[in-house]
Amino acid sequence: MSQDAAPPSHPVTDRTREALAVSLRGADELIPQEDWLRKLARSEATGVPLRIKLGLDPTAPDIHIGHTVVLNKMRQLQNLGHTVIFLIGDFTSLIGDPSGRNSTRPPLTPEQIKANAETYYAQASLVLDPAKTEIRYNSEWSLPLGAMGMIQLAAKYTVARMMERNDFHQRFTAGTPISVHEFLYPLMQGYDSVALKSDLELGGTDQKFNLLMGRHLQAEYGQEPQCILTMPLLEGLDGVEKMSKSKNNYIGITEDANTMFAKTMSISDTLMWRWYTLLSFLSEAQIAKLRAEVEGGRNPRDAKVMLAKEITTRFHSAAAADAAEQDFINRSKGGVPDEIPEVALTGAPLGIAQLLKQAGLAPSTSEANRLIDGGGVRIDSAAISDKGLKLPAGTYVVQVGKRKFARVTLAE
Repeated sequence: MSQDAAPPSHPVTDRTREALAVSLRGADELIPQEDWLRKLARSEATGVPLRIKLGLDPTAPDIHIGHTVVLNKMRQLQNLGHTVIFLIGDFTSLIGDPSGRNSTRPPLTPEQIKANAETYYAQASLVLDPAKTEIRYNSEWSLPLGAMGMIQLAAKYTVARMMERNDFHQRFTAGTPISVHEFLYPLMQGYDSVALKSDLELGGTDQKFNLLMGRHLQAEYGQEPQCILTMPLLEGLDGVEKMSKSKNNYIGITEDANTMFAKTMSISDTLMWRWYTLLSFLSEAQIAKLRAEVEGGRNPRDAKVMLAKEITTRFHSAAAADAAEQDFINRSKGGVPDEIPEVALTGAPLGIAQLLKQAGLAPSTSEANRLIDGGGVRIDSAAISDKGLKLPAGTYVVQVGKRKFARVTLAE
């Protein structure tokens, strides 16, 4: 099909419009929306599912719930009966995505990529339906391209167009080096869409240029261009910065249930509704009803508990979510969780700062002293203010902050 040819026209039914609404929920942009509506109508009329692609480079072994925003959208589209392709960028990881970077990204080794890829899909499967997910690796078609194929691919895009990309333009203007291989990244990501014949590609807002490259290259290769759906970057626990491990405002999807529940309960009432839209599998009508109840006088804490339990259940179980809720209630009342680490130490009498460090409740004695000064340390429920305190042999329940506990048995 040529670039200018439109998909065959099919009637737009209520079911098609509902599918469009599911696609748009929480999205930043759907480009072009009218093309996606035509694709949806054609799929409904013919019974042929659409091919929906999400590519992730395994640059780190773990993902947090911010990463699951696009995975949630994939699951919603998967539930409509479409084919979901989870693409692991084992080849593109060798290049390194320059998106949003002000310097060249150091490439990963093949060993790092393999190790990270193994955990990536296992974690993504906590959101996607593994039985209905197609897993692909882009080395499958990228490696066979060879030198000649890469040259032919590079001929399909101009340097001037490449320099329209914000991060490249800013780096060039600032005199910051840009390696030639970085131009290959968007080309290779776009070529993934050609190889997979994708109808829709998802990504974060920072991926827009790369996603549009897929549309361009598909047209160059005579395919019907994919639509693109960009999802916003999820704000972290602070409600300001995007969720990031480096900013320590994240919830890792492999964190224990109690921590996951408590962290979700720590977000603001305003941020809660944003998280509902991007992370919850409740319908928009259900969320609107709940929000109306809160605005009508229902305690917003009830809605936050529901969200915390939904997230915790997804990555653990309903039983674990119930237990995490009870644990949170116990801690809120100043109680001790049912299960806390057991630590055995020697050296009594032992200074309180040293005890906190050795028990793993503080990274250093100076940080332990800072916690004591801030009133964040309790022993057997009693607040500690004396940094010179020395504890004799015995067993103590030691608490640091709201969520760190240990039962410490101290011997001579």
